[in-house]
Amino acid sequence: MNKYEAEFSNIVRAYRKRHMGKGPSQVRTTFCKNWAICELEGNLSPIEKFIATAEDGKQMLRAARTEMVKEIYKKNHPAEMEELLGVEFVKVFVDINIEEDKGMSIFVFDRDIEEKFKN
Repeated sequence: MNKYEAEFSNIVRAYRKRHMGKGPSQVRTTFCKNWAICELEGNLSPIEKFIATAEDGKQMLRAARTEMVKEIYKKNHPAEMEELLGVEFVKVFVDINIEEDKGMSIFVFDRDIEEKFKN
């Protein structure tokens, strides 16, 4: 991971903690064209892990951790990301595997960031 990918990972972790109460324990970012692809581990809080043991808990958590995260980014524009990269945020795609407590977020920007931040 280059310096900008590492800093982007830190921004994602801090943003999630600020807006969701808990950030992931690990974030690994890879820039690809106009995408920042983040692998996130350790997303769930202890209470969410408990909820996941209920029959419909996993489905409920997955919905919350995908749709609600997208809404958070719509309502709380990630200006720190734009500042770091010098591009405009367009949207985010989110998915999570509740059983493994691993997630993916793909941030889409208006211009190529891979070329701009190659080592």
